[in-house]
Amino acid sequence: PGPSGGLVAVFGGAGVGKTVVLTEFMHNAVEGLQGVAIFAGIGERSREGLELWQELAQRGFMDRTVMVFGQMKEPPGARFLVGQAALSVAEYFRDHQKQDVMFVVDNVYRHVQAGMEVSGLLGRLPSRVGYQPTLAADIAALEERITATHHGGMVSVQAVYVPADDYSDPAITHAFWHMDSALVLSRDIAAEGIYPAVDPLQSSSKAMDSAVVGTRHYEVAQEARRVLGRYDELRDLISMLGMDELSAEDRVIVGRARRLRNFLTQPFFVTESFTGMEGRRVEPKVTVDGAAAILDCANSSCSYLLVSTRRSDEPESIEIRRAHSKTYRSGFAGVVHPRADRNGAGRNSPTCGIARSGH
Repeated sequence: PGPSGGLVAVFGGAGVGKTVVLTEFMHNAVEGLQGVAIFAGIGERSREGLELWQELAQRGFMDRTVMVFGQMKEPPGARFLVGQAALSVAEYFRDHQKQDVMFVVDNVYRHVQAGMEVSGLLGRLPSRVGYQPTLAADIAALEERITATHHGGMVSVQAVYVPADDYSDPAITHAFWHMDSALVLSRDIAAEGIYPAVDPLQSSSKAMDSAVVGTRHYEVAQEARRVLGRYDELRDLISMLGMDELSAEDRVIVGRARRLRNFLTQPFFVTESFTGMEGRRVEPKVTVDGAAAILDCANSSCSYLLVSTRRSDEPESIEIRRAHSKTYRSGFAGVVHPRADRNGAGRNSPTCGIARSGH
């Protein structure tokens, strides 16, 4: 969960879907936002900015969206200041217009990279891994301005590029310190065709507390992490010896974990033109109910299909249907269909699962 008025970051290496996740979040959040959205494009591709512009314009959201760009072709000074400029715009809407603001940044690492280039041009001696000696202060100068006041609220969602998938990189560790929630995208999960490639074991949130989200939500989330963690420990053993060498309890855990991994997927609205699959959204309560149903599934004979029948002109209607048919994962976002796979189940196909329509 992302706390209202907090900072949420999407961490990931190159090509794991950070910009797609960020764009989808912006699409879904702006739809119900009672305020204005500010997008800061720092050091990224001009093509991505154009695609975001076209997507928001097509959805009719540009009348309450401000976009500030300093793309990778710009000099380092411009790229370093574009985040501050976008924040000044956000503060104007928050303090003078008395509106709530959603502040979206793509990409915080490019802000650090631009600061490193500026530091080199100023003749400063570099610190660890070649970063500027003012690394912590540069990140704090951007992040600490993102806050709610008595005039209005501000929530921020940011993409953070992880160089060489190294989460011990100084820029990444400094960025982690400021975040209330961290959504970590895994290259290994993306390589298996599961999107969004969220790693539930590495992701974290300060709001994941029973006093905030409720006792049932917290307990289901913790049990899901335990099951996925045990499956991660067993993967090497399964690859060497196979499922038959596992105990009965571990086989049940592996089945539940595989169904959970397929469940934690989503067809996106912003990728409809590429995947041919209609984007879906599901309320958090239904998501928790679905995860609990998987965790309560004691054997592979039971299967569940989460169905969303919502259309743009209708209220949302969700139901969980119980089935006893073989299931398989097909297409983008690992959606599970309750019918037999004519070509075999495949290594990641669950024997029982939930097709998740969205968050």
